[in-house]
Amino acid sequence: MIKKNYLLITPAIAVFIFLFVFPFIYFFMISLWKIKFYKLIRDYNLVNYNKAISNYIEIFITTYSVSIPVAIITTIIGFYYSYLARFKTGRYGLVMIFIALITLFGGYLMKIYAWKTILGNEGVINSILIYFHIIKEPLTFLLYTKVGLIITFVHFLLPFAILPTYASLRGVNANEIDSMKDLGAKFYHVQFMLFFQRCRIGVLASFVFCLLIVSGDFLTPFLIGGKITFIGNMIAPKFGQFFDWPLGSAMSFTMLTVSILIIAIVSYLFKLTDPK
Repeated sequence: MIKKNYLLITPAIAVFIFLFVFPFIYFFMISLWKIKFYKLIRDYNLVNYNKAISNYIEIFITTYSVSIPVAIITTIIGFYYSYLARFKTGRYGLVMIFIALITLFGGYLMKIYAWKTILGNEGVINSILIYFHIIKEPLTFLLYTKVGLIITFVHFLLPFAILPTYASLRGVNANEIDSMKDLGAKFYHVQFMLFFQRCRIGVLASFVFCLLIVSGDFLTPFLIGGKITFIGNMIAPKFGQFFDWPLGSAMSFTMLTVSILIIAIVSYLFKLTDPK
């Protein structure tokens, strides 16, 4: 029986190894090589990692100064959206989840350009505020700033935060929450228990999705961020325009390492909330 189970998952394992494991190992090896006259030379060293850290440290800081707040904000909003859909809206909860799923089918570029139009000096927000004489001049901090980037990313990533969290909340019975309230638990006690303990896997999955997607993005910062540069904006030309695959790979693995460290810290903080 066990052998049959392994046979069933063998094709999936083979595809995973071929499409993910082999490229991962290959690009890690390339990150240790060097480039000379647009030709890869197998010279194993850590020079590229030294360049990635020393030359791009400020860009790494900029990247994570946006990606971490976006991941936190999106995860919290996604949790409460899922909480409402699961426990507070009855039969309309499935409609809320369906709406979240539908947004995934919208074009990525379409969403970016939509927010660029909304946040612009002559966009919807500024036009409404000026029309009602709330402001006299357009708000310039909405577009080509970190604020605009965070708003755009949060909107785009909400479905990725909602679905894992809702899946975790499906394992929580409404009677458990009612029992906690009958025993004197306050609203914030219930939310704390759900967020940090009962739905930990879903919440962490939401945080991980959001963090990795934002930190690796290069198109949104280019269109919405203006002069704000993410590390992805530096990595992409290394593989295309400059053909510096070793440095691009080293920058990518440095970014991955930083992301894993952040995820490990967040996971540890969640474990601290376990009842003693």
